[in-house]
Amino acid sequence: MFVKPETVIRWHRAGFRRYWAWISRRGRRGRPAIDAEVHALIRRMATENPTWGAPRIHGELVMLGFDISERTVSRYMPRRPPRPDAVARWLVFVRNHHDAIAAMDSFTVPTVRFRALYVWFAIGHARRRILHFDVTDHPAAGWVIKKLREAFPFDTAPRHLIFDRDSIFSAEVVATVKSFGIQPTRTAFRSPWQNGVTERWVGSVRRELLDHVVVGNERHLRRLLRDYVAYYHDDRTHLGLGKATPTGRPVERRLDGEASVVARPRIGGLHHRYEWRAAA
Repeated sequence: MFVKPETVIRWHRAGFRRYWAWISRRGRRGRPAIDAEVHALIRRMATENPTWGAPRIHGELVMLGFDISERTVSRYMPRRPPRPDAVARWLVFVRNHHDAIAAMDSFTVPTVRFRALYVWFAIGHARRRILHFDVTDHPAAGWVIKKLREAFPFDTAPRHLIFDRDSIFSAEVVATVKSFGIQPTRTAFRSPWQNGVTERWVGSVRRELLDHVVVGNERHLRRLLRDYVAYYHDDRTHLGLGKATPTGRPVERRLDGEASVVARPRIGGLHHRYEWRAAA
Protein backbone atom coordinates (compact mmCIF):
# COMPACT_ATOMS: atom_id res chain seq x y z
CA MET A 1 0.00 0.00 0.00
CA PHE A 2 1.47 3.33 -1.08
CA VAL A 3 0.73 6.41 1.00
CA LYS A 4 2.14 9.90 1.29
CA PRO A 5 4.82 10.62 3.93
CA GLU A 6 2.44 13.13 5.53
CA THR A 7 -0.08 10.32 6.02
CA VAL A 8 2.47 8.14 7.82
CA ILE A 9 3.39 11.01 10.15
CA ARG A 10 -0.31 11.74 10.85
CA TRP A 11 -0.93 8.06 11.68
CA HIS A 12 2.09 8.03 13.99
CA ARG A 13 0.94 11.12 15.89
CA ALA A 14 -2.58 9.73 16.30
CA GLY A 15 -1.16 6.40 17.48
CA PHE A 16 1.14 8.15 19.97
CA ARG A 17 -1.81 10.02 21.51
CA ARG A 18 -3.94 6.87 21.73
CA TYR A 19 -1.08 4.83 23.21
CA TRP A 20 -0.40 7.27 26.02
CA ALA A 21 -4.11 7.75 26.66
CA TRP A 22 -4.35 3.94 27.07
CA ILE A 23 -1.29 3.92 29.36
CA SER A 24 -2.82 6.61 31.56
CA ARG A 25 -6.05 4.61 31.94
CA ARG A 26 -4.34 1.33 32.95
CA GLY A 27 -5.09 1.51 36.64
CA ARG A 28 -3.48 4.92 36.96
CA ARG A 29 -5.63 7.79 38.00
CA GLY A 30 -2.91 10.45 37.94
CA ARG A 31 -2.80 13.21 40.51
CA PRO A 32 -5.85 13.41 42.78
CA ALA A 33 -7.92 16.50 42.16
CA ILE A 34 -7.87 19.07 44.95
CA ASP A 35 -11.03 19.98 46.81
CA ALA A 36 -13.14 22.84 45.55
CA GLU A 37 -12.56 24.55 48.90
CA VAL A 38 -8.78 24.57 48.40
CA HIS A 39 -9.15 25.70 44.79
CA ALA A 40 -11.35 28.61 45.84
CA LEU A 41 -8.96 29.49 48.68
CA ILE A 42 -5.99 29.64 46.31
CA ARG A 43 -7.84 32.00 43.99
CA ARG A 44 -9.01 34.10 46.93
CA MET A 45 -5.49 34.49 48.34
CA ALA A 46 -4.12 35.38 44.91
CA THR A 47 -6.85 37.99 44.39
CA GLU A 48 -6.54 39.56 47.83
CA ASN A 49 -2.73 39.62 47.68
CA PRO A 50 -1.63 40.65 44.15
CA THR A 51 2.07 40.52 45.06
CA TRP A 52 1.97 36.95 46.39
CA GLY A 53 3.29 34.15 44.28
CA ALA A 54 2.85 30.39 44.53
CA PRO A 55 5.53 29.93 47.27
CA ARG A 56 3.89 32.48 49.58
CA ILE A 57 0.38 31.10 49.04
CA HIS A 58 1.67 27.56 49.54
CA GLY A 59 3.22 28.63 52.85
CA GLU A 60 -0.09 30.04 54.05
CA LEU A 61 -1.90 26.83 53.08
CA VAL A 62 0.69 24.74 54.95
CA MET A 63 0.13 26.92 58.02
CA LEU A 64 -3.59 26.16 57.70
CA GLY A 65 -2.94 22.42 57.70
CA PHE A 66 -3.51 21.69 53.99
CA ASP A 67 -1.38 18.90 52.50
CA ILE A 68 -0.67 20.25 49.01
CA SER A 69 2.44 20.83 46.92
CA GLU A 70 3.70 24.19 45.71
CA ARG A 71 3.54 22.96 42.11
CA THR A 72 -0.17 22.24 42.51
CA VAL A 73 -0.72 25.72 43.93
CA SER A 74 1.00 27.29 40.93
CA ARG A 75 -1.18 25.24 38.58
CA TYR A 76 -4.43 26.48 40.13
CA MET A 77 -3.47 30.13 40.52
CA PRO A 78 -5.40 32.53 38.29
CA ARG A 79 -3.44 33.85 35.36
CA ARG A 80 -2.39 37.45 35.68
CA PRO A 81 -1.43 39.62 32.72
CA PRO A 82 2.18 40.76 33.04
CA ARG A 83 2.55 44.29 34.36
CA PRO A 84 3.67 46.69 31.59
CA ASP A 85 6.51 48.00 33.73
CA ALA A 86 7.74 44.47 34.48
CA VAL A 87 7.66 43.58 30.77
CA ALA A 88 9.59 46.74 29.89
CA ARG A 89 12.23 46.07 32.53
CA TRP A 90 12.70 42.50 31.35
CA LEU A 91 13.04 43.49 27.69
CA VAL A 92 15.56 46.20 28.54
CA PHE A 93 17.58 43.71 30.60
CA VAL A 94 17.65 41.17 27.78
CA ARG A 95 18.50 43.80 25.16
CA ASN A 96 21.35 45.32 27.17
CA HIS A 97 22.93 42.03 28.22
CA HIS A 98 22.33 39.72 25.26
CA ASP A 99 26.07 39.28 24.67
CA ALA A 100 26.43 37.80 28.17
CA ILE A 101 23.19 35.75 28.25
CA ALA A 102 22.59 32.10 27.48
CA ALA A 103 19.47 30.04 28.05
CA MET A 104 18.58 26.38 28.38
CA ASP A 105 15.40 24.39 27.92
CA SER A 106 14.13 20.90 27.09
CA PHE A 107 11.36 19.35 25.02
CA THR A 108 10.04 15.88 24.21
CA VAL A 109 9.98 13.93 20.95
CA PRO A 110 7.95 10.71 20.39
CA THR A 111 9.61 7.72 18.73
CA VAL A 112 8.17 5.17 16.32
CA ARG A 113 7.58 2.83 19.29
CA PHE A 114 5.77 5.59 21.22
CA ARG A 115 8.61 6.24 23.66
CA ALA A 116 9.22 9.80 24.75
CA LEU A 117 12.75 11.12 24.27
CA TYR A 118 13.93 14.31 25.98
CA VAL A 119 16.08 16.88 24.23
CA TRP A 120 18.10 19.35 26.33
CA PHE A 121 19.90 22.28 24.75
CA ALA A 122 21.66 25.55 25.61
CA ILE A 123 21.58 28.54 23.27
CA GLY A 124 23.47 31.85 23.26
CA HIS A 125 21.45 35.04 22.92
CA ALA A 126 24.06 37.08 21.04
CA ARG A 127 24.16 35.03 17.80
CA ARG A 128 21.45 32.42 18.50
CA ARG A 129 24.09 29.68 18.45
CA ILE A 130 23.28 26.26 19.90
CA LEU A 131 26.04 25.84 22.46
CA HIS A 132 25.28 22.21 23.27
CA PHE A 133 22.49 19.63 23.04
CA ASP A 134 21.88 15.99 23.86
CA VAL A 135 19.13 13.38 23.99
CA THR A 136 18.05 10.96 26.72
CA ASP A 137 15.07 8.86 27.71
CA HIS A 138 15.67 9.25 31.46
CA PRO A 139 16.23 12.93 32.27
CA ALA A 140 17.59 13.73 35.71
CA ALA A 141 19.30 16.62 37.47
CA GLY A 142 22.67 14.82 37.40
CA TRP A 143 22.43 14.40 33.63
CA VAL A 144 21.64 18.12 33.17
CA ILE A 145 24.65 19.05 35.33
CA LYS A 146 26.90 16.92 33.13
CA LYS A 147 25.54 18.63 30.01
CA LEU A 148 26.13 22.05 31.55
CA ARG A 149 29.80 21.17 32.15
CA GLU A 150 30.09 20.13 28.50
CA ALA A 151 28.31 23.29 27.30
CA PHE A 152 30.47 25.73 29.31
CA PRO A 153 34.04 24.38 29.57
CA PHE A 154 36.86 26.42 31.09
CA ASP A 155 36.14 30.18 30.87
CA THR A 156 33.30 30.10 28.33
CA ALA A 157 30.48 30.46 30.86
CA PRO A 158 28.09 33.39 30.26
CA ARG A 159 27.20 35.92 32.92
CA HIS A 160 23.50 35.00 33.03
CA LEU A 161 21.63 31.76 32.31
CA ILE A 162 17.86 31.85 31.78
CA PHE A 163 15.74 28.75 32.36
CA ASP A 164 12.22 27.91 33.46
CA ARG A 165 10.88 26.17 36.55
CA ASP A 166 10.81 22.64 35.17
CA SER A 167 11.31 20.10 37.95
CA ILE A 168 14.43 18.75 36.21
CA PHE A 169 16.14 22.10 36.91
CA SER A 170 16.32 21.37 40.61
CA ALA A 171 18.13 23.13 43.44
CA GLU A 172 21.18 20.97 42.66
CA VAL A 173 21.23 22.32 39.09
CA VAL A 174 20.87 25.91 40.35
CA ALA A 175 23.78 25.39 42.76
CA THR A 176 25.95 24.03 39.93
CA VAL A 177 25.11 27.02 37.73
CA LYS A 178 26.21 29.36 40.53
CA SER A 179 29.44 27.39 41.01
CA PHE A 180 30.34 28.23 37.39
CA GLY A 181 30.14 31.91 38.24
CA ILE A 182 26.85 32.23 36.34
CA GLN A 183 23.87 34.16 37.66
CA PRO A 184 20.79 31.91 37.29
CA THR A 185 17.65 33.74 36.18
CA ARG A 186 14.47 31.66 36.42
CA THR A 187 11.37 32.68 34.53
CA ALA A 188 8.06 33.26 36.26
CA PHE A 189 5.39 30.57 36.29
CA ARG A 190 3.54 30.25 32.97
CA SER A 191 5.70 32.90 31.32
CA PRO A 192 7.37 31.26 28.30
CA TRP A 193 7.81 34.69 26.70
CA GLN A 194 10.54 35.37 29.26
CA ASN A 195 12.61 32.63 27.60
CA GLY A 196 11.56 33.50 24.08
CA VAL A 197 14.86 32.62 22.39
CA THR A 198 14.61 28.96 23.44
CA GLU A 199 10.88 28.82 22.69
CA ARG A 200 11.47 30.13 19.16
CA TRP A 201 14.20 27.55 18.56
CA VAL A 202 11.96 24.71 19.73
CA GLY A 203 9.25 25.97 17.38
CA SER A 204 11.73 26.17 14.50
CA VAL A 205 13.13 22.68 15.00
CA ARG A 206 9.61 21.24 15.20
CA ARG A 207 8.28 23.04 12.11
CA GLU A 208 11.39 22.56 10.01
CA LEU A 209 12.44 19.04 11.04
CA LEU A 210 10.46 17.01 13.56
CA ASP A 211 7.05 17.58 11.95
CA HIS A 212 8.35 15.81 8.82
CA VAL A 213 10.02 12.69 10.25
CA VAL A 214 9.23 9.70 12.46
CA VAL A 215 12.08 9.24 14.93
CA GLY A 216 13.39 5.71 15.41
CA ASN A 217 15.54 5.93 18.54
CA GLU A 218 18.01 8.12 20.44
CA ARG A 219 20.76 7.61 17.88
CA HIS A 220 18.47 8.56 15.02
CA LEU A 221 17.20 11.70 16.79
CA ARG A 222 20.72 12.76 17.75
CA ARG A 223 21.84 12.47 14.11
CA LEU A 224 18.83 14.44 12.85
CA LEU A 225 19.44 17.22 15.38
CA ARG A 226 23.15 17.31 14.55
CA ASP A 227 22.31 17.84 10.85
CA TYR A 228 19.70 20.46 11.69
CA VAL A 229 22.01 22.40 14.01
CA ALA A 230 24.66 22.49 11.27
CA TYR A 231 22.05 23.82 8.82
CA TYR A 232 20.74 26.27 11.44
CA HIS A 233 24.22 27.67 12.12
CA ASP A 234 25.69 27.81 8.62
CA ASP A 235 22.81 28.15 6.14
CA ARG A 236 19.54 29.34 7.70
CA THR A 237 19.05 33.11 7.77
CA HIS A 238 17.55 34.70 10.90
CA LEU A 239 15.29 37.73 11.08
CA GLY A 240 16.66 38.60 14.53
CA LEU A 241 20.21 38.72 13.08
CA GLY A 242 19.35 41.00 10.16
CA LYS A 243 18.91 38.03 7.75
CA ALA A 244 22.40 36.73 8.63
CA THR A 245 23.33 33.31 10.02
CA PRO A 246 24.77 32.56 13.49
CA THR A 247 28.18 31.75 12.02
CA GLY A 248 28.17 34.69 9.60
CA ARG A 249 27.44 33.28 6.13
CA PRO A 250 29.18 35.48 3.54
CA VAL A 251 27.19 37.16 0.77
CA GLU A 252 27.91 35.57 -2.63
CA ARG A 253 28.19 37.89 -5.61
CA ARG A 254 27.22 36.82 -9.07
CA LEU A 255 30.16 35.40 -10.96
CA ASP A 256 31.48 37.04 -14.08
CA GLY A 257 30.21 35.50 -17.26
CA GLU A 258 27.55 32.82 -17.46
CA ALA A 259 26.39 31.66 -14.04
CA SER A 260 23.30 30.04 -12.56
CA VAL A 261 21.84 29.51 -9.13
CA VAL A 262 22.05 25.92 -7.92
CA ALA A 263 20.37 24.29 -4.93
CA ARG A 264 22.34 22.22 -2.43
CA PRO A 265 20.09 19.95 -0.35
CA ARG A 266 20.24 20.10 3.43
CA ILE A 267 18.80 17.64 6.00
CA GLY A 268 17.95 15.03 3.40
CA GLY A 269 16.33 17.54 1.05
CA LEU A 270 13.95 19.12 3.57
CA HIS A 271 15.79 22.43 3.04
CA HIS A 272 18.28 23.83 0.56
CA ARG A 273 21.12 26.30 0.33
CA TYR A 274 21.43 28.32 -2.87
CA GLU A 275 24.74 29.31 -4.46
CA TRP A 276 26.09 30.72 -7.68
CA ARG A 277 27.83 28.27 -9.99
CA ALA A 278 29.71 29.11 -13.14
CA ALA A 279 28.37 27.59 -16.35
CA ALA A 280 30.32 24.62 -17.62
